Amino acid sequence: MSTEFTLGAGGYTAVVTARAAALRVLQFEGRDLIVPFPEGGPIPDYRGIIAAPWPNRIADGRYSFDDVDHQLPVNERERATALHGLAFPLDWVLKESDAGSLTLTCTVGPSAGYPFTLELLARFALDDAGLHTSVTARNTGSETAPYGVCPHPYLVAGSSPLDQWVLDFAADSFLEVTPDRLLPLGLQSVEGHAFDFRQARALGSTEIDHAFTGLAFDGGLARLAVRDPAGTGVGMSWDESCPWLQIHTADKPAPIPSRIGLAVEPMTCPPDAFNSGTDLIRLDPGAEHTASWSIYAL
Repeated sequence: MSTEFTLGAGGYTAVVTARAAALRVLQFEGRDLIVPFPEGGPIPDYRGIIAAPWPNRIADGRYSFDDVDHQLPVNERERATALHGLAFPLDWVLKESDAGSLTLTCTVGPSAGYPFTLELLARFALDDAGLHTSVTARNTGSETAPYGVCPHPYLVAGSSPLDQWVLDFAADSFLEVTPDRLLPLGLQSVEGHAFDFRQARALGSTEIDHAFTGLAFDGGLARLAVRDPAGTGVGMSWDESCPWLQIHTADKPAPIPSRIGLAVEPMTCPPDAFNSGTDLIRLDPGAEHTASWSIYAL
């Protein structure tokens, strides 16, 4: 059985696994705020993981960085992409913990297609305002490294079907993608589009697996809220290190359970940033980068 860690504070309970530093459970007063997964088994659909050193997809697993070509393993075979980084299968190591906080660490690379070395540090802390997470990457190698990160929780507003949940987040544009491989085509305005949730409204049957940008940051934070018509809800906030937001309505073909949660992924860069260079972090030797986000009950 895999190692995991339980935190509690302010009516919240969180369970984090050593494998992938994944958030397996997050509850407030016994109510699920994320889609959980069973203890000791595989992590389905990347639920709750830390995706690093890149979020989302890299087309064909190929990229060029500082005029050197690299080939990553392709782990999303149906779309021929390298998906959600290299930290996912790793067992993270406990650095420190107490009743309400936890710090895990792992080393990414050097490996096939990523000849760089990063030390990742993930800190989880619970208080009356929810679960606060930060991920710090430090380049411990001798070469500048490309880097990006995101969390991968599936939020749960309540017991009603996802179609009835009311979504609210401020983004001016979204990244149009190819229908077959979900690779970037170009930015489109949300104005007049089914993806415009600048005013709170029900998701309905809208299917989303897209990145949004032009986010509204107020006091250094962007925010998203999703509410169940029964009166419960869950919110997420993140800092300006993440100017992109992936939203996924978790659509699955029958008979697989579909639309069981809303994936909300604040990202430091968009899909395929290792190729486009858009908001890609260049982490020099010895340099650090930190991204932070919070999840809380509404």
